Amino acid sequence: MAPSTGQRLLRFDRRLGARLVAGADEAGRGSLAGPLVVAGVLLDYETLRGARVRPLAALNDSKQVDPDERERLFHAVLGCAAGVSLRVIPSAAIDRDGLHRSNLWGLRTVLADLERAELCLVDGFRLGPLAPPHRAVVDGDTKSAAIAAASIVAKVTRDRLMRRLDALYPAYGFSSHVGYITPGHTAAVRRHGPCSQHRRSFNAKAYAPAAEAA
Repeated sequence: MAPSTGQRLLRFDRRLGARLVAGADEAGRGSLAGPLVVAGVLLDYETLRGARVRPLAALNDSKQVDPDERERLFHAVLGCAAGVSLRVIPSAAIDRDGLHRSNLWGLRTVLADLERAELCLVDGFRLGPLAPPHRAVVDGDTKSAAIAAASIVAKVTRDRLMRRLDALYPAYGFSSHVGYITPGHTAAVRRHGPCSQHRRSFNAKAYAPAAEAA
């Protein structure tokens, strides 16, 4: 029988030889509206065995699982993790500091929170000398259980926040597109103008008048 996605990701981390492995990832980097949410998850591979690890059998990159499965995995990760850290970076901070700088800050700080980690993994790129010692894993959310777990926590947390924002700003349909650019979102921004949750520093066609965009 082929191993489950979770088994494959957990095996990747175990082969690195550390007991306490932290992973970090973010959700909302490409969104036009809403916060950037960064999560860090610490897994203890000494205790993550047997019945304790079974809920992670379907663990995968958050983009590869449907919303219901993400919710189930979110609770599974919280039940299995030795530590979890979150940063929610609002649109105003992204406009002020820049997206990449905001993302780096979030990833550095969630890993710093997980100070018991013997090994820190981050999806994609290195975080610079201000971060705790870490290893960048290209496409890490599809390879490492710790990074995939962080991607689940970040994505579910952000989607929940966007549903709350939808109640405050019902004209934009945040609960359906969670802030990403879609034809409906673009039309709403052109009709009503951007709200305080939109990232005004982004050079998006949605901000152009309809005639100019055409």
